[in-house]
Amino acid sequence: MNRILILCCIFFAGFQEVGGQPGWPIFRGNQQLTGASSQQLPDAPKLLSSFPTGDDIKASPVISGQTIFCGSTDGKMYAVGFDGKQKWSFTSGNAIEASALLINGSVIFGSLDGWFFSLDEKTGKQLWKYKTDNQIMGSANWYKMGSKIRLLVGSYDYNLHAVDFAKGDSIWRYESDNYINGAPAIFEKYAVFGGCDGFVHLVNIETGKVFKKIRLETYIASSPMIEGHLAYVGDYEGQFFCLDLEGGKVLWTFKEPEKNLPFIASPALSGNYIIIGNQNRFLYCLDKNTGNVVWKIKTSNRIESSSVIANGKVITGTMDGILYIHDLKTGKELWKYEIGSPLLGNPAVGGGKIVVGAGDGRIYIFG
Repeated sequence: MNRILILCCIFFAGFQEVGGQPGWPIFRGNQQLTGASSQQLPDAPKLLSSFPTGDDIKASPVISGQTIFCGSTDGKMYAVGFDGKQKWSFTSGNAIEASALLINGSVIFGSLDGWFFSLDEKTGKQLWKYKTDNQIMGSANWYKMGSKIRLLVGSYDYNLHAVDFAKGDSIWRYESDNYINGAPAIFEKYAVFGGCDGFVHLVNIETGKVFKKIRLETYIASSPMIEGHLAYVGDYEGQFFCLDLEGGKVLWTFKEPEKNLPFIASPALSGNYIIIGNQNRFLYCLDKNTGNVVWKIKTSNRIESSSVIANGKVITGTMDGILYIHDLKTGKELWKYEIGSPLLGNPAVGGGKIVVGAGDGRIYIFG
């Protein structure tokens, strides 16, 4: 009986971690980019602290334990405690708009001059750097092959790069037909990503060869979200798609009949509900099976920040700096806070806290 209990404890401890890191260690929370967490959040969060960087923040923060990691357009990656105090900073040499990836004690991120970095999580010391041929706007993801880890990151050099986690060596490059803006999601052994070429690509992570290309209408600026063999993603003409990755086809499409403004934000999923914000100021809740609107709420301004779902609460930022919490099932507004500066990166949740970076260059911690 004791042995069974020990094994169960080990299993659940591992299940609650992503890449060996508790909290919110990756853009959108997990490898499938679902933007959802089981974190318990207070009903009326209060601003606990904030930390100033040297310029505006477009990146999404990530969290490991009690530490926040977030890049700034001042060219630095910061490690900051929940108390708002800096632990370390690293100067990359150019603006950082991509969210970091935390895995096995390393902080992985790209910058706008095309460098891809690995830092020691505790000290901020550079472990290695890898060069792409144009800017990196999206977060990296990871895939384990045997005992080795491959990192996957897109670049404006049109390529999805597979990079060795241990040494930063190039494994392969897959060339698309235009810029890659978002992060790749993981479906089985495939990297799934959209780009400015209007396709959703499925690339075999082991070989670097394309498995399928699904054509959509136009540019895809956001990152896809995966559940099972289905992917969900919006495009620049205001259409939102459910894709069958195995069949390589579109299952349903949602389109707002009144306005065709872009989906810059990435979707979040919890249960049967998909949450997605649009530049038309509306926050939508869609039925994942049909694409029908469950509810829609008009917010104060454009939504380019991807919403996060935490235990039935939807956290969303707007371009005029309002941070909202809505009820997942009904859309009822539960709370809001006026930061007053654009919110471009999505919130992160961890340790009962909400963390977001803003256009005024500050990292805000609510709890």
